[in-house]
Parts: sequence; structure tokens; C-alpha cells
Amino acid sequence: MRTLMSRRAFAAAAGALAFLGTGSKCATAQVADPRPPTVDTSNPKEVADGVWVVSDNRVWLVPNIGIIVGKVAALVVDCGLGPANGEKVLELARRLAGPRRLMLTLTHFHPEHGYGAQVFRRDATILYNRIQRDELAEKGARYIELFRKTQSAAAAAALDGTTIVMPDVIYDGPRTEVDLGGRIVELHSVGTAHTRGDQIVFLPKERILFAGDLIEERMFPIFPWFPPLDTDLDGARWMQVLSNLQRFDPDLIVPGHGDPGTIDIALGLASHIDSVSRRVRALRQAGKAADAILREAKPDIVSAYPRWEHPGLIDWEISYYAAQPA
Repeated sequence: MRTLMSRRAFAAAAGALAFLGTGSKCATAQVADPRPPTVDTSNPKEVADGVWVVSDNRVWLVPNIGIIVGKVAALVVDCGLGPANGEKVLELARRLAGPRRLMLTLTHFHPEHGYGAQVFRRDATILYNRIQRDELAEKGARYIELFRKTQSAAAAAALDGTTIVMPDVIYDGPRTEVDLGGRIVELHSVGTAHTRGDQIVFLPKERILFAGDLIEERMFPIFPWFPPLDTDLDGARWMQVLSNLQRFDPDLIVPGHGDPGTIDIALGLASHIDSVSRRVRALRQAGKAADAILREAKPDIVSAYPRWEHPGLIDWEISYYAAQPA
């Protein structure tokens, strides 16, 4: 079903538009990638029997996408930016699933991960955790305008015709299980970290974990620190969540962006976030202002990770920690 914007949501969206017109640093795109954010479904990789990953091919605003096939149903994890990408993912899911029923879930509400969901209404059951649903209802329209104003012309075009849709089913609490027929998939709502409604998708038998933007591989993390538009993230909990992934003992982690890997990519990112937080805290305690902290800390942090992509993203991470209470 389509979302109807409440008066409160409309006012929030209008306020966001006014804010985006101010030219604030938070509304500036941090990544320049000339490639359009098009999901390439031509070469999905089967990482386990019936478990497929559609690679992001390291293209900005394209996520890694999962398709998990059981005996009676198939679950799609994330679906790309806008309805055209959603159609491509849905077509692939139909082909891999055959006559099985389809389901869709998201790792979090951000546009490149879930704003192709509207096309799934025809053929699939959409399932989110309650916090994610509420965050999408509150911020979905704002993020369409944010992306249109701050990302590439190709990204703006990909959002043409996008409708924010609510899930058919929601779950409360920290976890639920989805039985696809001979294959159990666990959905874990981890609380505020990268977003309020972050969700981990885990296959306990295969020990495969879809992490969304809790993890980026060989890429600086995306801290959506856009005051006053959005400030709902928690760096300390983010590090804790990454450390706690060890309890799943995963054989393979599929990050939101970048190449799948082992638990080392989670622990390496946690170490990076901890290092940045300590560096910024030390500069704050020395009396440095936020702009000075960014100028001083960024070169050292970027040089410490020479193989990581999109160093412009570090601006958001540093700005987040510079704004936190002592």
C-alpha cells in the first residue's frame, strides 16, 4: 500500500527542502562517481546452494543485493535505487525463484537499498522491522529530495517515479525467523547504529550474514550525519554491533558496499571507527573547533587507509564525532 503523508511528515519534508536550499555542508555529495547507479543483474554469484549475491561492482549508490531461495519461497535482501532497478532485481528474483512465492526485506531504509521496493508490491510480501518501518515513514520523502539535490543527475533520474511504500508485515523485538521451506533465515533488528532501524540478515546453517551499511569493505563508512535533517546514528553502538557479529561466527559477510569477506572486515571497520572517535575527541579536548578538527584530522585518517575508496565520506564521520558531547 502507498504511504499517505501525515501533516507532520509533510511539514518535516517541507522543512528539509528549505534546509537543503541553504547550501549546508551536510547537503554536499561526498563521492564523485561518473557511473550511473544501475544494478547489474547479469552475473549473480551463487555463494552457497540457492544463495545469490548481486554485486555492487563497487559503483556508488549501488548496494550488494541478496536472493535466498528455499523450497517454497525466496527472500530478496535490498533492491536498489528507484523503480527501474527494482524491476531488474524483481525479474532476476522471479527467474531464480521459479514458482516460489517472493518476499523482500531491507537492511535499512536508505534510498539505494530500498527505494525500488514499490515494484515488489505486485508479486512479493514486504517485511521490515517496526523501527525501520517507522523511520521510512518519517524520513522517506525527505531522502528522495536529499538525493535529488545532492547526488548525480543519474541518481536523481533513477528516483523518477519513486513511491515510498510501507511493508505488508512488520515484526517487533530484536529478531524473527523466516522459513523459506527447508531454509531458515534470521532477521535481527540491532537498534540505532548506522540508522535507527538497521537489520542484519543471517543464514544460520550456511553462516552467511548480510550486513547492509553497518559494513563497507575497503571503503570509508557512511555516517549519515546531516543536521538538522537526520542525526539518528550512534557511533558507539555501531562499534558494539560490529564486535558482536562475532557471536554469529559467520563464514561469509556480505557488506552493504564492497566485496564480501570474513569477520575481519567487520572488526577492521570497528577499529577504524574507534580510531577516528579517539582522534577527534583528543582534538576537541585540546579546544579545537569543528572545522579545524576536520582540516587537521582528515589527512592523517585518509593516509592511514590508502586502499580505501571514497575518502570524502570521512567528512561526515569526523563531523559526527566533533559534534558529540564530551
